[in-house]
Amino acid sequence: MTMLQTCYLVAMARLLAMSNATTLRSKLRLPAWTGGVIGIVSTLAIWWLLAETVFASVGTRPDGSGGAIPTPIEVVLQLIEDGFGFYWRNGIITLTEAAIGFAWGNALALVFAGIALVLPRLETLTTQIAVITYCIPIVAIGPIVRLVVGAPGAGEPAGAAIVLAALSVFFTTMIGALTGVKATDKRMLDVVTAYGGGAIQRLLRVQLLSALPSIFAAFKIAAPAAFLGAILGEYVGGPDVGFGPAMVNAQQSLEIARVWGVALISGLIAGGGYALFSIIGKLVTPWAKVTNR
Repeated sequence: MTMLQTCYLVAMARLLAMSNATTLRSKLRLPAWTGGVIGIVSTLAIWWLLAETVFASVGTRPDGSGGAIPTPIEVVLQLIEDGFGFYWRNGIITLTEAAIGFAWGNALALVFAGIALVLPRLETLTTQIAVITYCIPIVAIGPIVRLVVGAPGAGEPAGAAIVLAALSVFFTTMIGALTGVKATDKRMLDVVTAYGGGAIQRLLRVQLLSALPSIFAAFKIAAPAAFLGAILGEYVGGPDVGFGPAMVNAQQSLEIARVWGVALISGLIAGGGYALFSIIGKLVTPWAKVTNR
């Protein structure tokens, strides 16, 4: 059984656990957080059971040791053995690449969205550019980007990882901005026009505020996407430090539990980025919550 099939089974188990947890919580009238706890515990239990039974012999060495699917306790022990320093040293580089790519990609996406709104004739062109960035496989374009930006210095962020992180967020943010702006109440736009306002005044005074909830919703999706793009960029970008090189080195040395540990920490960081912009969005756009009711 392949790793893809394994991930599919774990994902299905996770969805089933979450569904059962939601049903149980609704029947027993438990607090909202109990559903998440039950789902996490169920997922860990299913993971442990599959690792000890169905996938116990997957990826084992000729002598029968090792395996491609470690148990949760093996991953936790490896996390403790590696220590905070290992994950900080590698994670800060990947986070830096993701943050720079996130900033550049979103800034360009908002600029292109503004051009499309101020100059409607260019909307088709800008939208096509966004679609192209979304459709190009970043793994395939990675080597080309590496040739253009060059290799990073020792301990420095990889330029290819930054570019791929930016490409990963451009489409989402631009489409989110355009969707939010076009959802603006036309009566508010008519008021600005009646007082002599042009396209730029309508954009800055009305449409931008109206689009903020959609923009922050796009940021929530873009944050994990930027982190994933940075990790993929590290595979071809040539940095000597980062989560990408850490996973490659661990895989080559058959340290399977470390591979899973890095992957889990990466998932937690990506989820943290989603949660961060979810909180910021609620604080910056409190009216969106009222509007959705």
